[in-house]
Amino acid sequence: MDGHEGHRTLEALGLADAPRDHPLTYPGTWPAESGLLDGDRLLPLDRLTFPDRTPVLAVGSNACPGQLRHKMAESALTSAIPMVRTRVTGIDVGVSAHVSVLGYVSASPVKAPGVRRELFVIWLDAEQLAVVDATEPNFDRVRLPEASARIESGDGGILSGVFAYVNRHGVLHNGDGVPRSHPGQRSLISELLRGSAELRQMFGVTPEEFCVRARADARLCERGTQWFAKEKMVTLSGLEHLRVR
Repeated sequence: MDGHEGHRTLEALGLADAPRDHPLTYPGTWPAESGLLDGDRLLPLDRLTFPDRTPVLAVGSNACPGQLRHKMAESALTSAIPMVRTRVTGIDVGVSAHVSVLGYVSASPVKAPGVRRELFVIWLDAEQLAVVDATEPNFDRVRLPEASARIESGDGGILSGVFAYVNRHGVLHNGDGVPRSHPGQRSLISELLRGSAELRQMFGVTPEEFCVRARADARLCERGTQWFAKEKMVTLSGLEHLRVR
């Protein structure tokens, strides 16, 4: 590896850490620009669309190179993944109404007319898509309609046929039934714990305790997921009606 390529490693770019190892960092660090995730490097891209691959909108840790690298490595896949920074209108980043066994409360897309966000689209080949699908057991991969989700690539082109992972449990609302935005893991868990003695009894009094107790304890995570529903904190994302993969 020459000196130039060495500057493109995930470690050198500050992108190596993954939320699966550091839950309170969820959704992880995203790149500042589009790039090609090639093993432990993020290389420049020479194009922004890949007709032979499936485009997937990443609203959470799938936009974190460190997390994606782990997912591929576990299945021994070595092919590169294009990650394209896009401008998205009509979709916001909501809060999944389930507790992950990785120790965090993840993000999920929600319908949000007029809202504009900069999000990544990852372009996956068939094997990569199967791997990512398998890592999303609480989500359905659905096709986003261009009429309500406008996704522009960096060159101004409009992307079509883009998929997203929509949570099967619904999303958390802001108190009046409207999906809330994900504020980041530490802020979210702190707020949830402050608001409920029952939740503190299950998961502890600090975000750190929450993560430690939730990690790999599927039964406790299920209790937390059921608690969201019992407390009537759950609403629809507005994307449930879309065609499931």
